[in-house]
Amino acid sequence: MIPQTEPAPRRSLPARRRPISALVAMLCLSVALPGCAGSTAQPLSMADQAAGLAGYRVGAGDKLRITVFNEPTLTGEYNVASNGAVAFPLIGVVQAGNRSIDDVTHEITGRLSGAYVNDPRVSVEVLNYRPFYILGEVNKPGEYPYASGMTVEQAIAKAGGFTYRANEKAAFLRRQTATGESSVLLRGAAPVAVLPGDTIRVGERYF
Repeated sequence: MIPQTEPAPRRSLPARRRPISALVAMLCLSVALPGCAGSTAQPLSMADQAAGLAGYRVGAGDKLRITVFNEPTLTGEYNVASNGAVAFPLIGVVQAGNRSIDDVTHEITGRLSGAYVNDPRVSVEVLNYRPFYILGEVNKPGEYPYASGMTVEQAIAKAGGFTYRANEKAAFLRRQTATGESSVLLRGAAPVAVLPGDTIRVGERYF
């Protein structure tokens, strides 16, 4: 009788490996994703680069000085609420948000005229502009008081300068009246003025 031999154990095949190129692609994608939102931002338009306080529109956080000549009980400082409203004596709420100084002056004058004040003379000016904000790779992100003539680079310096991870070549700017960010070059380009209510974001460099 021929003795039976046990079959040799089958060696298990190694698990199928993913192609190295696929793993590298996935790794690169995971690294690139955090910067994708900033990388799609369009450059700031020439009109926005040249924008200043001419034609300024009032917004939440502004403080107005409203003078009604010969009417000391009406003259004073008024804050613009988060909904853009100003509470004014006698005539009640004045909607000042996203309106020019001339528009606000005209409305107050018209509503006071006749019923409350004979031939009112009204003057409106911005006493304190709303702050601007700076986020991202700066040493002291947060809210800062607006100063006329400040540039994006000066705002970054005010916030303590760049962190060691910062992309120092460009930043992102969102005007308060805009729906999204625009990119701003920081080196070798014309300085861009900061306006009240702007949000500046400094991104992280990945190379």
